[in-house]
Formats: sequence, structure tokens, C-alpha cells
Amino acid sequence: MAPDLPAVIGINGVAIAAVAWLVALVAGFIRGGRWLAKLWLLVGLVVLIVAVARALLAQTSISGSLPFNPLLAATPIHFDGAALWLLLFGALAAFGAVCSDSPVARGPSWYSGVAVSLLGALGVFGVQEGAAFLISWELMSLGGAMMLVSEQADRDSARGVLFMLGLLEVGSVALFAAILWLTAATGQSLFSGFALSGWPGFVVALLLLIGFGAKLGLLPFYEWYPGAYASGSGASGAILSGIILNAGYFALVRGLIDWCGHAHAGLAQVVLAVAVISAILAALYAFQQDDWRRLLAFSSADNAAIAVSLAGSAVLFRVHGQEQLAGMAWAAGLLHMAGHTLAKSGLLLAADNAFRAGRGYQLRQSGLARLMPWMTAGAFLAALSLAAVPPSPGFISEWFGFQSLFHGFSLDTLNARIALVLSGAGLALSGAIGVATFVKVVGLGMLGRQTETAPNRRQLGLNVIWLGLALLVLAIGMPWWLGALGQATSTRFGMTAAALMRHGWLLVPLSKDFAFISPTKLAIALIAYSAVPALIVLVLARLRPRRAPVWFGGLAEPADSATTALTFANALQRYYGFIYRPTVTSSSEHEISSYFPKRLIFSYFLAPLFGPAIFKPSVRSVSWLSLKLKGLQSGHLNFYLSLLGCVLVGILVIVLGVL
Repeated sequence: MAPDLPAVIGINGVAIAAVAWLVALVAGFIRGGRWLAKLWLLVGLVVLIVAVARALLAQTSISGSLPFNPLLAATPIHFDGAALWLLLFGALAAFGAVCSDSPVARGPSWYSGVAVSLLGALGVFGVQEGAAFLISWELMSLGGAMMLVSEQADRDSARGVLFMLGLLEVGSVALFAAILWLTAATGQSLFSGFALSGWPGFVVALLLLIGFGAKLGLLPFYEWYPGAYASGSGASGAILSGIILNAGYFALVRGLIDWCGHAHAGLAQVVLAVAVISAILAALYAFQQDDWRRLLAFSSADNAAIAVSLAGSAVLFRVHGQEQLAGMAWAAGLLHMAGHTLAKSGLLLAADNAFRAGRGYQLRQSGLARLMPWMTAGAFLAALSLAAVPPSPGFISEWFGFQSLFHGFSLDTLNARIALVLSGAGLALSGAIGVATFVKVVGLGMLGRQTETAPNRRQLGLNVIWLGLALLVLAIGMPWWLGALGQATSTRFGMTAAALMRHGWLLVPLSKDFAFISPTKLAIALIAYSAVPALIVLVLARLRPRRAPVWFGGLAEPADSATTALTFANALQRYYGFIYRPTVTSSSEHEISSYFPKRLIFSYFLAPLFGPAIFKPSVRSVSWLSLKLKGLQSGHLNFYLSLLGCVLVGILVIVLGVL
């Protein structure tokens, strides 16, 4: 009975968490139920974190059954090692978001949205049946919309949420078609029997890529990210970029590897191409943003695309019989999503703290580091990870990813080698832009002199601090954390790839003779060498800085500002102008003559890449169709009854024809 104890505790913990979130869902709609809803959300998260961590340490899965599915008497629930890994870090980020609260939410209904999102994510990770999975997937979308709607301040913000829901429903239609195809082809709706090969598997994999890619932000779906994130708080963004994004990634990887792993050989190249192009475009647009939430939204799409590219590499290696390399690439994707979840949540919660301190969500130099030094330190650690600076988790996962790509020489076909080489070049470009992006976040969002006009509402930022420390713990202990992925890797690939990714204190790409790093030793060395930069800072502090005015890019900035978001990003905007297609307009108002301007008006706009070509024509088509069909709204009851009669007759004809 002892070996089964972690599994029993695990399924009971999952059940307790689900019940607690159901209570929080109800409490969120009760007047004055704010603290009750928050309490039950936190209780459920704590219980889930303990249960999942215990199962990971015991190298066991969590299994059970769903008692209330109306379509199947006993829908199985199964959380394997990968699901537990991503669920653990998503729950940690959600715990920080709930503790921080939303600074712009109106009433307790925000907590109901969080509860619905968590219940949906729990189902996506665990349920093993098609209909229950689709319901869980829709619950995640509904919960995200509920959170953002409870934070709406104006009509323009609501458009971002509607745009998000519209694109997510496109993905849901693709998922419905994929699940229906798999069910028809295998004769069952349980995931344990899902498997397609050849061209049918290729088509289903493309449907899964569209369906899950809508939530992961793969092209062209990343264009809903900035509008939706900017319509809410950083706490809502932490839920969207944390447990929800992890659930979408897990579902996609499971579909590509478990359900369509033996599809046409070209599937891996398609996944790699979509992921790498998405990462580059999302990184380029993230660099140009001047709002915390919009920048971090594009960055979430960028990091999700990087993880998907690692999944595509795993598919490619598996097709060529390289199971150990496939396992390493797959594990690197899980490590990347874990580090991204903690880091992105920390920065989004830091944006909320900047808002509470009176600095707003705009990226501008306002002395945030001097006002909240400990919170800034936690946010700085998060930025280091997202910029992939050693020894952070972001660096470790990308290092493993590049090592996987470097092993492309072992493949026996030229097109596969070329695909991995091009993927490596694209990810390197995305990583370089990511470094510049988070230099901008730190320099503009946290540093600078304190302005006189902004109020000084000091925030402790405790959740940002512990999330930053969690990143350090994850990075320094990576040689030991990899052991938690041992069973999950061996189950899917039949190899002990996770065990071969570490050698004592070293991290190695299956062999210490090929390459190695040691984040544990590097962290110790950095502490020892920290005296050198400290001495340089003390010496430079004695020097008097020289200050000079800078170009503000047409924006109204305080006179003591050092730079602006537009100025910082201007060079890259010009270099990649064929992608950004910036529109700059300026005008002036005069009273007497053109030599005496009264007012100068300057604005700039970056054109979306897919909006004018895909989304706007679709909107125009729907609008045209609605005008043509508005005659159906005649207001006559007999007419409506006749329409219903025609529909029923049509259904009867179809049923009789099938029988």
C-alpha cells in the first residue's frame, strides 16, 4: 500500500482543489464574497501544489475517474509526469496572481473567472475523453474572458476580449474537427486509443496545430494577445501566461507525439516553420511596445513558440529513430515552459505593482527601483530568465534546445538537417531580440530618476520577490529537478533521456564529451566574483554624471527623462520596417502664421501583419452576410415557426438517409 500512497493523496488533492474552486466560483457572484472566493482559491491551489509535488517526487502519476460526465459513465482522469510538471509551475504562478489580486477588477467576479480558468486547465491536463476535454478547453476560454470583462474600463478594451474570443473559437472548431476525426477513425473517444499515421495523421496534426495554436499564440493568432492582455491587469495576464498557456502547450505536445507521432515525415518541418516564424514575429513586435502588458503578451507568444519548436524537433528526431534526442528536445520544452511561467508571472505582477505605485502600465523611467528595491530585484531575476542570461532557467532550457538542434548532423536526410539549421538560426534571432526587449523592460520600466508628479505609493511586491527566488532555486537545482521528468520521458520515448541530461553537477546533452554547463557551480562563482562589479559601482559613484537632453520621439515626457520606449526601439523599427510598416503622422496648429505653431500633433502606428489580410476581410464578409440575412428577423411568429419546421424536416431527411 505504501507505493500507492502518493497516487491516493494526489487524486484526493485534485478532487479537493476542484471542490474548493467550485466554492470560489459561487462566492465570486455573491455580494461581499471577495475574501471568501479568494480564500477558497488559495486553499485549492495549496492543496494541488502539495499533491502534485508529492507525486513528482515519488515518480508516480495521478489517476482517477470523472463521476459527472453525462456522455460517459466513468471518464478516466490521468495526470502523467509532463502534466504534473506543467501543472505545478502553473499553480505556483496562479497562487502569486490570486495573492496579489487585480488592481482594476470591479467586484469579486474576477475570482469567479479565475476559478473557471483553473477548473478548465485541470480538465485539459487530466481528462482522457474527447467530449470532456472540449468542455474543459472552452472553460479556459470562458474563464479568461470573465477575468478580463470584470476589469473592463471602456469600450475599446472590450474589443480586445471579443477579438480574443473570436480567434479562440476558430481554434475550437479545428479542435472539434480533429477530435471527431480521431474518434471516427479509432472507434472510441478515449485518448488511450487515439493514433493516426500517414496523411490522415498529418491532416489531424495540422488541425491540432491550429486549435491549440490559437491559445498558444502561433501565427496568425498571436495578434489577439496585446489587446486582450492590455484590457486587464497583470494578475489576469499571469493566469493566461501561466497555467492556461501550460495547458495549451501540454495538449499540443501530447497530440503531436502521442496521437500523430507516426504521421507523414513533413509534419515536423511544418511545426518547426510555424513555430520559428511565430517566435521571430512575436519577438519583433514585443520589442516595439511601450506598455508593460502588451510587451509581455507578445513575449508570451514568443516563448510559447520557442517551446513548440522544441516539440517539433522532438517529432523530427522520433521520425528518424533518434529517441534519446527526441526525449531531450521534449524535456527542454517542458523546462522552458516552467521557467517562462515563473518569470512571466513575476514581471506581470511587477507591472501591477507599478500601477499601484502611481506609475501606470506605460514603460517609462520613473524611479521604480528606488521606490521598491526588493520588488525590482525579483523582477530583475525574472527578466534575466526571459532574456536567457546564465544561469537562469531560461538560459538552461534554450541551451538544451540549441544542443538538440546541433545534433541534427546525426540525421540521415538533408532536408531534416536543413530544417534544424534554419530553426536554430531563427531561434537565435528571436533570442537576440529577446535580450534587447528585456534590457528595455529593466531600463525603462524600473530604472531612472523618480518623477515629481507621480505619487509614491510604495509596494512590497512580496509575490514578485518569491517568484524571482523560485527561479533561482529552479536554476541552481536543475541537475536534481531533472529527475522529476525521468518517468515521463521514459514512458513516451522508452529511453532515460532525462537521466542522460545530467552528470553530477553538470548538465550535458546526453554526453559530457559533447558539451556541458553547470548552473550550480556558475551561481557559486557569480557570488564569489560579485565583489568586482560592486567595487566598480563604488568607484563610479564618486564621478559626477553629465546630463543632456534627448529626443522624446514626439511623446510628452518629463524633462528629466533619459530615454523613451520609442527612442529605444527606433533603430530596430527602421531596420525591420518591411515587417512593422510603421505609419507616422504629424500636424500642427497655428494662430498667426506657420512660424508660430500653437500645437504639434505626432502619432505613429505599427501595422499588424495578418490583420489586414485575414481578419478584416473575414469581418467584412460576416457584416455583408448579416445585412443580407437581416430579412429573417421579420418579427412574425408564423415565419419563425415555419423556419423551425423546415429545420426539423431537414434533420429527419438526413437521419433517414443515413439509416
